[in-house]
Amino acid sequence: MTAATPGASGASSGEGFSGGARLWLEGLGGLRNAVRQELVGRQVEEQITQRFPVGQRLRVLDVGMGQGTQALRLARAGHRVTGLEQDAAMLAVAHAALAAEPAGIRDRVELVEGDGRETGAHFEPGSFDVVLCHGVLMYVSEPDAMLAGLARMLAPGGLLSLLVRNGDALALRPGLAGDWAGALAAFDTVDYTNRLGLDVRADRLADLTATLSGIGAPLHTWYGVRVFTDGTEAAAELPPDEELERLLAAEERAGRADPYRGVAALLHLCGVRG
Repeated sequence: MTAATPGASGASSGEGFSGGARLWLEGLGGLRNAVRQELVGRQVEEQITQRFPVGQRLRVLDVGMGQGTQALRLARAGHRVTGLEQDAAMLAVAHAALAAEPAGIRDRVELVEGDGRETGAHFEPGSFDVVLCHGVLMYVSEPDAMLAGLARMLAPGGLLSLLVRNGDALALRPGLAGDWAGALAAFDTVDYTNRLGLDVRADRLADLTATLSGIGAPLHTWYGVRVFTDGTEAAAELPPDEELERLLAAEERAGRADPYRGVAALLHLCGVRG
């Protein structure tokens, strides 16, 4: 199956990053994570705009929500969001972030402690219009059952958003760093050690495309995330506003165009429930 190439511009591509928006990005903990969160947020907004009527308040489930970046972004846009997170420390960070929001936004967010592999124990099938699962599958050794459970949470026509490590480009990071032994080894595996020192796994686009088709949420479109900035240090600070806007514009354009999106560090896949 060949998925459609995303459109030429994202929902927020014309907005600047001065003032509050810049402060928000700086709070994400370095350039690499800021690029990831901003691009994925734009891409999710783009898919929602294309798929649902303007102004519809959606039911969103964010599985493995971490610090709640995308959950809060969607709640600020007016949607009702349920965040599922099993890590107590991450959940505490999300609670603190939520507590700092206005009452109207707090009322639209529910935080639940639980395992993303057990969504059926927490929610009824078909309960959500959008399900996010970002940066989680690399920690799940056998993800097919989990993905099937996520698809069951979607109402017909619902959007499944997955952010995964790109298994088709694992050799790129060590190769660009001059680690030739690591680059050669990466060609023949989807297993790798991440920057936290954890042994994790990546996903190949063709494999996930087949899985999404098999669980009734065929791939609608996909993006690359962090084409140019993956090699930066984790704590690298954001550049000045004008340079940041150009950086994000370049990353956004590369993430929706071949051949660039295929070598991104992360893949953002969007499936639609039949």
